[in-house]
Amino acid sequence: MPELNTSKPYAAITLGSNSFNMLVANTVGNKPTVLAKYKRKVRLAEGIGDDDMLSEDVILRGLDCLGMFASMLKQHHIAAENVAVFATATLRVISNADEFHRRALPILQHEIEVISGLREAELIYQGMVATTQGDGRRLVIDIGGASTEFIIGDGSKVLFKTSVPMGCVLFNQRFFNQYPLQNIDFEQAIEYVNVMLSEHREQLLSLGWQAVLGASGAVQSVVSVLQHRQCSAIITQESLLAFRAEILAQSDASLAGISGLDAEQAPTFAAGVAMLMALFENLSISSLHLAGGALREGVLQLLADRIAAK
Repeated sequence: MPELNTSKPYAAITLGSNSFNMLVANTVGNKPTVLAKYKRKVRLAEGIGDDDMLSEDVILRGLDCLGMFASMLKQHHIAAENVAVFATATLRVISNADEFHRRALPILQHEIEVISGLREAELIYQGMVATTQGDGRRLVIDIGGASTEFIIGDGSKVLFKTSVPMGCVLFNQRFFNQYPLQNIDFEQAIEYVNVMLSEHREQLLSLGWQAVLGASGAVQSVVSVLQHRQCSAIITQESLLAFRAEILAQSDASLAGISGLDAEQAPTFAAGVAMLMALFENLSISSLHLAGGALREGVLQLLADRIAAK
């Protein structure tokens, strides 16, 4: 692959169900080098109504973030052809996605590409490979706002991939919407994960793995609290049980009594802990490490390859 002109930056934008992200990079030595990162917890999936329509206030929240991204694209002098915009679960399922696209286009000056869950899983794995050292067979779990991806791979080769329609923002609405939380809220959430994963469990376990990596917000939140407390950053069943006890001791949704948890992470923390507990139990996971990157890094690599091929 020819080396790119490092003076020409490019941007990978991912519109997730929990967070919107933008990475600005150029290529040095055939590898993307990140120049700037922008992220906002838009929590798009919060706005999905019973009619599968995205509510107006959440649409505006999303468009406001896109406005910020657009101004950053101008600031970094990024040409439209050097931008990729990919959207995931929420924009896959809402019935008024066309309206969101129509209103976003004049802001971003760029079409949004809605990717399938399987394509998302592929890009998550590529983002992990590009940013995370290690070899052998690895299971990657990406818990998002409205979908969770499971990928098993060896090196850069994907052996198994799937996307399951469950995530932290959706779990908040279904199981974690009344504080103080009760143990039954966790039990019901864990049972739901068990049911949703049942059709994939056998195949996952039969392929096996040497290491488990977690990606995105739910895992990052747990790891950042552990790091704040100067504990090991490796997630274990014991650490998750301890977090559940702390969550159950909180009186309101701010979870203000949990040291090291910031206000941005608090709204989906309980849901993330519950989902991780279920996955540890269901897949007999003993420990889980944070991946160096996921979807946004996978999209960045894809964009770098596209530009280099021109």
